[in-house]
Amino acid sequence: MKFSINQVLHQAQPGEQIVVQGWVRTKRQSKEVTFLELNDGSCLASLQIVIPHSLAVNHGLLTTGAAIKAEGAIAASLGKGQRIELLATALEVIGTADPETYPLQKKRHSFEFLRTIAHLRPRTNAFGAVFRVRNACAYAIHQFFQSQGFIWVHTPIISTSDCEGAGEMFHVTSLKPGQMPDYSQDFFGKPAYLTVSGQLEAEVLAMAFSKVYTFGPTFRAENSNTSRHLAEFWMVEPEIAFAELEDDADLAEAFLKYLFNYVLTNCQADLEFFQERISDRVISNAENIINQPFERLTYTQAIEILTKSSQKFEFPVAWGIDLQSEHERYLAEQYFQKPVIVMDYPAGIKAFYMRLNDQDPEHPTVRAMDVLAPGIGEIIGGSQREERLEVLEMRLQAIGLNPADYWWYLDLRRYGTVPHAGFGLGFERLVQFMTGMANIRDVIPFPRTPLNADF
Repeated sequence: MKFSINQVLHQAQPGEQIVVQGWVRTKRQSKEVTFLELNDGSCLASLQIVIPHSLAVNHGLLTTGAAIKAEGAIAASLGKGQRIELLATALEVIGTADPETYPLQKKRHSFEFLRTIAHLRPRTNAFGAVFRVRNACAYAIHQFFQSQGFIWVHTPIISTSDCEGAGEMFHVTSLKPGQMPDYSQDFFGKPAYLTVSGQLEAEVLAMAFSKVYTFGPTFRAENSNTSRHLAEFWMVEPEIAFAELEDDADLAEAFLKYLFNYVLTNCQADLEFFQERISDRVISNAENIINQPFERLTYTQAIEILTKSSQKFEFPVAWGIDLQSEHERYLAEQYFQKPVIVMDYPAGIKAFYMRLNDQDPEHPTVRAMDVLAPGIGEIIGGSQREERLEVLEMRLQAIGLNPADYWWYLDLRRYGTVPHAGFGLGFERLVQFMTGMANIRDVIPFPRTPLNADF
C-alpha cells in the first residue's frame, strides 16, 4: 500500500510493508548499504531509505533530485532524530537528475537565488514549509466562514469599475498593439481591467444571502518593487448584511484568532522551523494574536498617542494623514504590545463607499477600520459601507466618478438597503506574517512583480 511520508512517519510501525515515493534529498554510502533521505513534500521531515548494495538497482542514478519509488519493511531506526526507517526490498528510479546541473544541493541557498528557480524551490525545506502553511491557512479560511454560515461566492476577475479609485489597474483588451483605443470596438465594448477587489460585487451577493465571502486572485498595476508588494495577489473579502463597523471588527478579530490557532495546531513542525531559521518571533506573534483581546481605538485617539510619544518618526504625524507602517507598528508593537483595531478614519484618505459619520462636518470621518498586528502593521482593512443613496451619490461625484457608471451599485441602495460591512485581507501578507518570511515574493509560488512574470 502506498503512503505519504507524513503518514509513514506518524503512523507506521516496525514490521509493516509499505510503498513510498518521492525525491532524493541526500545520499550517503557505507560498505554494505546506501542511505537515502527521501521527501515527498507532505511534511518537513524526510524518511531514511536503507538500500543494500545487493539490491538490483543502478546506484549511480540515486542522486539528489532523482524521483524514486521504494518498497520494503519499516524498521526501528538507530539513527539520531528518527524513529523509523525503511529497509528497501525493491526500488525503482522513476526520474533521474543530473548531479552536474541540478541546482539544489545540500547547502543553504539564498532566497534571491531560489526566486530564479521558482519551479524547483518548493522542494527545499523552507518553501515546502511555506506552502504547507499557506495550504493550511487557506483551508482554515474556508472552514471558519463555512462554520459561521457564510456562502463562498465567485466575483469577476475582469471588471469595468475601479473599487479603490487609485487608478492602478491592468487593462484587459483585444485591440492590437499600436491600435488607437476605440473601446467601442474592443472585446467588451468599454474599458475593462483586472480586478483590484471583489468587494463591490460581494456587496451585491450579501444583499441576497446576508453573509458571503470571496477568496481569489486580485491585481494591482502598482510600480512598486518592495518586499511588501505584488502585482498579483490573493484576497479574502467577507461581506455581511445587517451589520455595522463594530460587527465587522468582531468578525475580523475572531477570524484572525481562528486562523492562527489552526495553523499553530496543525503546522507545528513547520512553524518551529521558521522559529529556528527565519524569525524567533513566529510563535510569539501567533500566540499574541490568539491569547488576548484586540485593543480598539479611534483614529483621532491614535494620532494623539503618536503625537505625544517620544518616538522619532520619518513621516510627521498630524490629523488627516494616512498612517504609515512606522506609525502602525509603533501602536501595535510598542504602545499596546498587542493587536490593535483603529476606527473612524478621515474621509479624505478613504474610499468612496465607506459610510460617512454623522458628526463633525469640519473633520468628516468614515466608518473604516484597520487591524494592526505586532511584527507587520496593517493586516486587515475594512469598513461599514455607505447604505444611504443620496450620500453615496454625493461621495462619487466628489471624487470625480460618474454615478451613472455605478447604477447597479446604487440600485442596492434603492431596493431594500441595509447597513452592511466587510473587510479585505491580503492572503500573502498573512502568510508572510505567519512564517516570518522577509519578502512577500517568497510566500506565493510564482511571484508577479514589475518586470517579473517568469514561469
